[in-house]
Amino acid sequence: MPPQGPGVVAPYDAPMDVDAVVTPPRVSRPLRLLPFRGLSLAATRIGDAASARAFARPYGDVGERFRRLEGRGQVIHDDTPALYLHEYAAGGIIVRGLVGALDISRPAATWEDVAVLPHEGIHPAQADELAHRMAQMELNPAPILLVHRGPARARDLLEQVQTRTPYLDFTDRGRQQHRVWAIRDPAELATLEAALAPCRALIADGHHRFAAYHRLRQDDPGPGTDLGLAMLVDQTDTPLFLGAIHRVLGGVTLDALRETSRAAFDETTAEAAVAALRPDVLAATDGRRWATLRLTLATDQAAVEVLHEELIPLLKRAPRTIGHHHTVEDALAAVARRPGVAVLMPAPDFGLVVRIAAAARLLPEKATSFQPKPSVGVLIRSLRDG
Repeated sequence: MPPQGPGVVAPYDAPMDVDAVVTPPRVSRPLRLLPFRGLSLAATRIGDAASARAFARPYGDVGERFRRLEGRGQVIHDDTPALYLHEYAAGGIIVRGLVGALDISRPAATWEDVAVLPHEGIHPAQADELAHRMAQMELNPAPILLVHRGPARARDLLEQVQTRTPYLDFTDRGRQQHRVWAIRDPAELATLEAALAPCRALIADGHHRFAAYHRLRQDDPGPGTDLGLAMLVDQTDTPLFLGAIHRVLGGVTLDALRETSRAAFDETTAEAAVAALRPDVLAATDGRRWATLRLTLATDQAAVEVLHEELIPLLKRAPRTIGHHHTVEDALAAVARRPGVAVLMPAPDFGLVVRIAAAARLLPEKATSFQPKPSVGVLIRSLRDG
């Protein structure tokens, strides 16, 4: 029986409206990251906006463009399958993740069997478009980002791997520093497989690409599409920064927010409102006045859920738009340009997000921001690498 209740939506393969938001597909345990033959762009091609755009919005000749790069020696081929430990540094944060071909071939029969936990819904049309792009390219151009609390046995082995000479070691054009180690030893691969098998991982970034992997498999079944490129980060070892994404409610006033009965509203100063931010307190401003909204949270409930499921529905007039902004400055700039209310959100807690996902609930769209993400092009997987 599929989960029911707040935050639970229809599965990806259910009949739906074109604008529906649905649950990404479910992959069964064991969690399996398999070796693959890595492709990498030359360091001079990584970290620049043009290369990222080429993979994000390819035209019909994208496959040919990639082959031209190969012909000019700007693609590095690893001829022997491996799992890759990818370390990257950006903005003073160092992240390490294990990159491999994620086995998506076994759908989960029950929620308890699910190996990869989504925490946001997806738009099927967007996932289908991404699948079409990957089919054109015949590539997984970048890994989805998975995160978990990794087992000590895997962490110990990966510490040993880091003492070796990297397979790749460079700084890209965006000034991200990268080191990549290839893991090929059968005994080490077996140790990692056994250590990761019982784990569950949260999708930190790439919900739509994850769904696109499944669409590719549905449209063109085979060994190449039974897998999708993924990076698994151990939040205990090198944690990703988990930041808030603020909201701007277009056309809404502070007085309209005051009239909702689900939050204690206190008008105050800008400094006091921002200082009051915490898991159960939001700050709101129309660019002139400031207030705090004190929420009543149920067990394992996030503030962003209350905002979208309880406060916004109570507004007498729905917001004309809901904008999403990664910085306070951007949110304030938005309300300075046009009428509305910026709602500043507290940074979500990683453990809370995992508990919500493990309970088969989905957070509202753009509820989390995991940073930093690796530059595109460091590790690529060919769909012909089955």
